[in-house]
Amino acid sequence: MLSTARSTLSKTLSRHAVHGAALSATQSRGFKVAVLGAAGGIGQPLSLLLKLNPRVTELTCYDVAPVTPGVAADLSHCSSNSKATGYTGEDLPKALDGCQVVVIPAGVPRKPGMTRDDLFNTNASIVANLIKHAAKACPKACFLIISNPVNSTVPIAAEILKAAGVYDPNRLFGVTTLDVVRARTFVANAKGLDVNKVTVPVVGGHAGTTIVPLLSQVQPKVSFTDAEVDALTQRIMFGGDEVVKAKNGGGSATLSMAYAGAEFADSVMAALSGDKGVTECTFVESKITDAPFFSSPVTLGKNGVETIHGYGTVNDKEKKLIADMLPDLKAQAAKGVEWAKANAK
Repeated sequence: MLSTARSTLSKTLSRHAVHGAALSATQSRGFKVAVLGAAGGIGQPLSLLLKLNPRVTELTCYDVAPVTPGVAADLSHCSSNSKATGYTGEDLPKALDGCQVVVIPAGVPRKPGMTRDDLFNTNASIVANLIKHAAKACPKACFLIISNPVNSTVPIAAEILKAAGVYDPNRLFGVTTLDVVRARTFVANAKGLDVNKVTVPVVGGHAGTTIVPLLSQVQPKVSFTDAEVDALTQRIMFGGDEVVKAKNGGGSATLSMAYAGAEFADSVMAALSGDKGVTECTFVESKITDAPFFSSPVTLGKNGVETIHGYGTVNDKEKKLIADMLPDLKAQAAKGVEWAKANAK
């Protein structure tokens, strides 16, 4: 039963193979991966999924919570071919040393009535501190930012890396995969499709109306009524609110975010290993629009971002959604840049 579960997990994490990426017959390159915020609601399940990922040979777990070494001890009992070590307090440099991939879910979660932007002040400081240490310990790593508000924390991370003289736009990613995961799940359920064969590009940002699902580009091709488009678009944009409300003050989307984060991390590692055709929607420095950072399909490669793709042909409704949200997306990025310049020293 356990071997079946591991096989299923491996196939799920390598889902991009369904979309044309050929996985190596033998995954010869292993990765040292750090999860910063590993004791939290996202961090623990994310760490578990990465511990079970066959691409990961060493997993370091860091959090300010004193329980973190215990989280790693717990993970180390899982029968997978990777080592797990936990760090807390002043040991952040040790956790980051030699890492090729750094995933950051650290920060406070949303509660009912809160927007992602309400988390700004607290999470901005957390992300800035973590990236400052990473810039010293593993400047050539790929940095995967989950901490909200992503539309601002990714620009903050960019400014911190620039100040340290190690910024590489090809290695900094905002993880918007949960929006894609929700989109393909909701579309598959609505249309009775196999979710593993559905693709739905989701572009823009990672907050409310800045999340724009391109339902006109769903594959396999399906038709929607106007009412279906409106309902699906609203649900994909505000899927996080749905979970926050359902948890009734007990947290935000943690399990699905961990799943999405692990899926994106797997794609990054696959591409770093040399797999071809690995394309994911992700929030990166971009010239696709006049927003400095934008999420669109990105082909990943051995050095991170390989090709940033435009969002293709969209219908009038989608074109309006993109145009209407761009001022907010640009403002949220500017807010992050301004904060970093004023506070990050």
